[in-house]
Amino acid sequence: MNGVHDMGGMHGMGPIEREDDEPVFHREWEARVLAMTVASGFLGRWNIDMSRHAREQMPAAEYLATSYYEHWLSGLELLLARSGFLEPNEIEERMARARAIRSGASPTATPAAPPSGVRVLRADDVLAALRAPGGARVAASAPGRFRAGDRVRARTMNPVGHTRLPRYARGRHGVIDCDHGVWVFPDSHAAGQGAAAQHLYGVRFAARELWGPEAAAGDAVILDLWDDYLEPAEVTP
Repeated sequence: MNGVHDMGGMHGMGPIEREDDEPVFHREWEARVLAMTVASGFLGRWNIDMSRHAREQMPAAEYLATSYYEHWLSGLELLLARSGFLEPNEIEERMARARAIRSGASPTATPAAPPSGVRVLRADDVLAALRAPGGARVAASAPGRFRAGDRVRARTMNPVGHTRLPRYARGRHGVIDCDHGVWVFPDSHAAGQGAAAQHLYGVRFAARELWGPEAAAGDAVILDLWDDYLEPAEVTP
């Protein structure tokens, strides 16, 4: 989708701030958000591409005014509510109880039992689960449309759902650098339409093709793009 999250190639966002010896988390709550997101993913009600798309639906002004893990938290809240794990206003009610407890009030509720019919990631199983093999590569022999060296053009598209084709590359010409094999197609996966597995390519775009003659002549960007994002270079819109 053409959301505020697609910032690649945009100006005016300020400098990238680099920290020496940057910590993994800047605040304790960030670690908790990551843990909740991973644990909730094991419920089996959504996949990683649905999770990414949920973050993309954050209102633009709110997205720009908040941090990385606040984006994760917003997406998680949306997924939990849509899947029926959270009732309307439940987060606000729980936060009010937590504030009351911090102020000295006695707890008035016990943690709810896990809902039936879902997978639950328990503390003792976390390490094994994170080390388990997985990923989006598919063991299939789907035909690829392109080979290394082929000239292609990224399609001009404006999807309303999730996509991994950055806006700055749409309509631009590139060259197939390599074929990564067959992978889950994120656009279909995020929409709950299955894997729709297809070839994923490393596509080399000259910097001047993307950003004009002011870019350095020898610079290039390699993007990993799926078959459905590409068309032969000779095709005209």
